[in-house]
Formats: sequence, C-alpha cells, structure tokens
Amino acid sequence: MEDSQIIDLLFQRDETGLRETEQKYGRYLHTVAEHILGAREDAEECVNDALLSAWNCIPPQRPMVLRIFLARLVRNHAINKRKAMLRDKRGGGEAALAIEELEECIPGGTDTESAVIDEEMSRQLSQAIREFVSALSARDGNIFARRYFFSESVAEIAERYGVTQANVNVILGRARKKLKAHLTKKGLL
Repeated sequence: MEDSQIIDLLFQRDETGLRETEQKYGRYLHTVAEHILGAREDAEECVNDALLSAWNCIPPQRPMVLRIFLARLVRNHAINKRKAMLRDKRGGGEAALAIEELEECIPGGTDTESAVIDEEMSRQLSQAIREFVSALSARDGNIFARRYFFSESVAEIAERYGVTQANVNVILGRARKKLKAHLTKKGLL
C-alpha cells in the first residue's frame, strides 16, 4: 500500500492504517529503536508508542514522508526511554556515546542531550544540519546519519562500508569539525 493511502486511512481514523503502517515499516522502526536501546523488548515498546503517537498526530498533521516521520517518532521515544534508563543507572551504550560526540557541535549549553532530542529544535538549526549533511559525499553523509541519527556503533558502520573502525572515526571526526564550522558560519553556535 502506498504511503498516501496509509495516511488517508489514518485521517479517516481507520485502524487498517495502523496495521498497514506496521506491516510496511515495522521492521525498519524496530531496527531504529533497537540500535538506540540495544534490547528487542524495549524496542518493541518504543515502536508501539511511536505508532500510537502517529495515530494521535495524524490528523491534523499530514507527513510529507511517512517513513521519516515514523522514524523520528520512534527515535524520540527510544531516546527518551534511554534517558530514563540512564537516570535509573541501567544503561549507557551507543546513543549516549553518539550524543556525547556531537556535544561540541550542537548549541544548547551543557544540556546537549535536550538540544538533540527537543522536538521544538529551531527550524534554522534543523535546516543547517540538513544542508550540512546533504553537502557531504554520499558515503560520508550516510555514515554521519547512521551514527548520529540511527545510533549505530562504529563497528557496525565499518562492517557495512567495508572500512576500518579507525577510518569511520576519522570520517566522523572530520564531519563534526565541519559541522561546527558550518553552524558557526550560520551564527547558530
């Protein structure tokens, strides 16, 4: 089923839209959540929460790209769950590590995690980051997104692209430095 048909079903408050959404994107959403949380059960909970959020948001919102809209919802739920786990001293992992790596590039004082997670992040910052990532080479942009959007480990990224972990770290380090310069030039840092 096409995304526009699924969105139309959700606008009509037809539960078939949720079933179709889960059938089409469920596996992808589980992967996103599991990379952040590291546990299948927690990922399942986040996907269910994200689908409920989608049900509650559509209408009035009409996402332009359903896959990205859903990924953002599940990512936010997973990061919030990770934060709760960290508060309860039950975690750590790639999401916290990725956020820490971006600390010097993202404005927001000492509470970088809030700046990354906050859905009300300024439109300028979001646009500047999109511009930055699209200006990177395809491979570097994908590596950046896999690390900082999907919270994949450096080892997973290295394996996926057939390079060493050291090479991935160099690519990410250079990208962070360029991002900082880009945001400074735009007056956002």
